[in-house]
Amino acid sequence: MRPFKAYLIDQKDGKTVAGFAQLIEDQLDKGEVTLKVAYSSVNYKDALAATGAGRIIRRHPCVGGIDMAGTVVRSTDARFREGDEIIATSYDIGVAHHGGYAEYGRVPADWVVPLPKGMSLFDAMALGTAGYTAALGIVRMEENGLKPSNGRVVVSGATGGVGSIAVDILSCLGYDVVALTGKESQVEYLKGLGAKEVMLRASLDLAKIKPLDRALWAGAVDNLGGEVLAWMASTMQQNGVIASIGLAASMTLNTTVAPFILRGASLLGIDSGYTAMPLRRKVWERLAGDMRPAHLAGMTRTVKLSDLPPVFDEFIKGQAHGRVVVDCAG
Repeated sequence: MRPFKAYLIDQKDGKTVAGFAQLIEDQLDKGEVTLKVAYSSVNYKDALAATGAGRIIRRHPCVGGIDMAGTVVRSTDARFREGDEIIATSYDIGVAHHGGYAEYGRVPADWVVPLPKGMSLFDAMALGTAGYTAALGIVRMEENGLKPSNGRVVVSGATGGVGSIAVDILSCLGYDVVALTGKESQVEYLKGLGAKEVMLRASLDLAKIKPLDRALWAGAVDNLGGEVLAWMASTMQQNGVIASIGLAASMTLNTTVAPFILRGASLLGIDSGYTAMPLRRKVWERLAGDMRPAHLAGMTRTVKLSDLPPVFDEFIKGQAHGRVVVDCAG
């Protein structure tokens, strides 16, 4: 294997420094499966890691990118053979194990998902961790009784990667979706993804959240945390269910037990990082089937690996929407 390009995140004098480097195969981390990376993606977590805006990286130096999809070039595990197309996301990838922002990667076989039939490597990374997390949250909500006939579902942080895909999937599954956003300029974008209604965050009085407010939602997908999540809890219908996915606004939650003991609401924590493999594969199979987003192409743009760094600032400044695929093969 020739030397290859990788986007390496390091730390010097307590500050995050990141840039492109040439690596050789021996510098890849241990694992049974070596792949030629076709695509990766950009998630909010990747932007936090690459810029140092969040304490994400647990080992320096580390190739960034929590997602990768590509073709097996070498495997010492019988489950995977040369030429297999695979997906690897989550676990320690891109935070304590070299990630997807490189032309080649190596991962433990237990972290690998075979590419589902009917899904391309590009589509897998247009979904990436964001799409997987959105789908996992919806699957968990369904397991806890959510169905379209129950009522409306609200999605916060709706223009982000997870939010956009959640709006799309829920709409395709027959739910009446209300998209909650702070970006008035993106109303038509969200309606184009299938949102029946768009609420602006500025319309909410988050300074006066009641223990129990008017019951509005059968389900909620929250990407923000903080006051928005507290408001969601207070406005859940009887037996409503919330998927707590992100903390883009705050990791605190100041609420009461009232929605949970008086309305039977459920708050589900969605951990996409260490999902058991049977459930992980089930979710990816559904993303290739009944949970395939109808508008994935329209919410996705592609950048070359060499053009990656400026994208991180867009995420940190809240200027990005939808999904960004990274073409690692050139």
